[in-house]
Amino acid sequence: MTLEQALHYIHAVCWKGSIPGLERIEALLDKMGHPERACKFVHVAGTNGKGSTCAMLASIFQGVPNTCKSSE
Repeated sequence: MTLEQALHYIHAVCWKGSIPGLERIEALLDKMGHPERACKFVHVAGTNGKGSTCAMLASIFQGVPNTCKSSE
């Protein structure tokens, strides 16, 4: 799936009446060939707790080369 096809899919879907769950994003990722599986990073986002979450992840991945960058 190309970027243009993905954008067409996103804009063609009726987003009114949101349905909880991951089925739609899983279907989109499937159509795109699951590009997320090639990612070698953990993205930590949100308002609070990024520093402590990164500290916990750094301790889990001890011995594995890693870098923690923050926009805080």
